[in-house]
Amino acid sequence: MRVVFMGTPEFSVPALRAIAARHQVVCVYSQPPRAAGRGQKPRPSPVQAAAETLGIAVRTPLRLKDAEAQEEFAALGADVAVVVAYGLILPQPVLDAPRLGCLNIHASLLPRWRGAAPIHRAVMAGDAETGVAIMQMEAGLDTGPVLAEARTAIGAEETTADLHDRLAAMGAALIVDVLDRLPLPALPQPAEGVTYAAKIDKAEARVDWTRPAAEVDRLIRGLSPFPGAWCLAAGERLKLLRSRVVAGSGAPGEVLGGFTVACGEGAVDITEVQREGRRAVPAAEALRGMALPPRLD
Repeated sequence: MRVVFMGTPEFSVPALRAIAARHQVVCVYSQPPRAAGRGQKPRPSPVQAAAETLGIAVRTPLRLKDAEAQEEFAALGADVAVVVAYGLILPQPVLDAPRLGCLNIHASLLPRWRGAAPIHRAVMAGDAETGVAIMQMEAGLDTGPVLAEARTAIGAEETTADLHDRLAAMGAALIVDVLDRLPLPALPQPAEGVTYAAKIDKAEARVDWTRPAAEVDRLIRGLSPFPGAWCLAAGERLKLLRSRVVAGSGAPGEVLGGFTVACGEGAVDITEVQREGRRAVPAAEALRGMALPPRLD
């Protein structure tokens, strides 16, 4: 099968590799290289880098709205396009060009968590399970009918990073299965249960210790590793990356011992932390090199 692959971040790479092992990927579309690192030199996206190692042609257009870009896409003669966190809206001529349309790997159980940050939002909301869905793309935001899905439980101490890696692998396995069985019937998404996973705003990341411990814990795990929930310890900004809910009580922000911090209700034990300008380490290791104040802000 002739496949066009469209993706950008690390989440998309397992799917690209899995598809390329079984089908002819005629072209990869990805976001243009971005300035990165100390020298701010252009760095290709993870998908572009992976495609180049596989010997697959890569295109990095800034947009797909002009007629020339759409004609170039149609000229590839693809049977299907697979889209995984690409980052550009696909206009209708692009959606219509492949013989079997465009399929999207979405990291949620649709219609829950349509939108930009489904993994973060599932953890932050305290969902018991999530998964991946293979959706037939249409003009609406993640509104298309679903061809297949796979489910997984969200562990009590899992972070977005943990879930990201598992869902990426699940999505890769599921899309290969779907491609092998096309054409498949697609079920319209139910009207009930629709939620939207808004893009993460860095303003959400500061910990409010007056909130219940369960909510603080979900915020920490949901924003790990990026952008990272944070607080102040005697003026130093600490990024909190892993935690768990524990018994304890005190004034919100009060350090109860070790790295256990009182919340508005209950307490959280911070298990991984990153100090300014340093690498992330287990909290016990961080405590050997710093003295926590009586209260975190």
